[in-house]
Amino acid sequence: MNISPTPVMTCGTCIEPGRFELSTRDLPQSAPDGWVLLDIKAIGICGTDYHIFEGKHPFLEYPRVIGHELSARVVTSTDGWDAGQLVVVNPYLSCGTCRACLRGKPNCCSQIEVLGVHRDGGMCGRIAVPAGNLYDAEGLSELEAAMVEFLAIGAHAVRRSEIGQGDRVLVTGVGPIGIGTALFARLQGAEVHLLDISATRLDGARDKFGFEQLHKVGDPILHGDLADGFDAVFDATGNGKAIEAGFPMLAHGGSYVLVSVVKGDISFVDSEFHKREMRIIGSRNALGEDFAQVIAALKSGEIDSQALCSEVLSLNDVPERMAQLAENRDNLIKAIVTL
Repeated sequence: MNISPTPVMTCGTCIEPGRFELSTRDLPQSAPDGWVLLDIKAIGICGTDYHIFEGKHPFLEYPRVIGHELSARVVTSTDGWDAGQLVVVNPYLSCGTCRACLRGKPNCCSQIEVLGVHRDGGMCGRIAVPAGNLYDAEGLSELEAAMVEFLAIGAHAVRRSEIGQGDRVLVTGVGPIGIGTALFARLQGAEVHLLDISATRLDGARDKFGFEQLHKVGDPILHGDLADGFDAVFDATGNGKAIEAGFPMLAHGGSYVLVSVVKGDISFVDSEFHKREMRIIGSRNALGEDFAQVIAALKSGEIDSQALCSEVLSLNDVPERMAQLAENRDNLIKAIVTL
């Protein structure tokens, strides 16, 4: 009697810091009740993945299949999803029962698990995720769908800030998250300024997206028309000293939105904080309405997906290219892996 071999899939796995390899696992054939089986089509590589590769992520156990910026197609019709339907994956798996979840804030669930961090991610042929973590991506390309998640982080931060038409905004850190934040701040009608240590990143923001108000770290900023500071400052640097340097940039009545996260303490002058009646706002992950806003902006062309996509590579190329990509982030916005 002939027995068919079990199908296998290739997985992009960070074995240990500095060591990325392709491994094989059995291809999943079923999903738990309420979960949907997905064939992965494209994966965006983000700062978290580079930090995992470099051994800088504080909440990770190796080995780990990375990848949480995912576009996929449904394998079998179930739970309101049709076979073959293109979807965006929300990689934040929430418990549904903690205080934050019950208050409609699953993005900051107290027991959250992130694909590619707390559990294996989607740089592989097939995964299963809860049905509620999927968003319809019909009308987008598979590559565009893989860019929705990182843009949703910026959209969420902008929504948290409550900025509006004519507000003066400074985004510090012009990597992918900073660019996404700046794009959605501009869509809100804000006057957007960018600050970075890298002239290469600032030049790219001007050439690709038309941002003109550019500032290099060390340049005098608070003078002339900018003497009073900014109505909102968004930090996307992941650097504690940069975060602390952002406090004096706030105008009286302004809001400081911390999009990036650092391990350690952040200090500021309390008397200045109170005198200016500042707000400090933490922004974590994204919610369904942020994903929906990004999908709509990509469909309408308000966000230029081609300008965001720096490089497309195959999964087989990643082991050889991972170190180079991690070292060359000034010239990258988004590298996308296709299957």
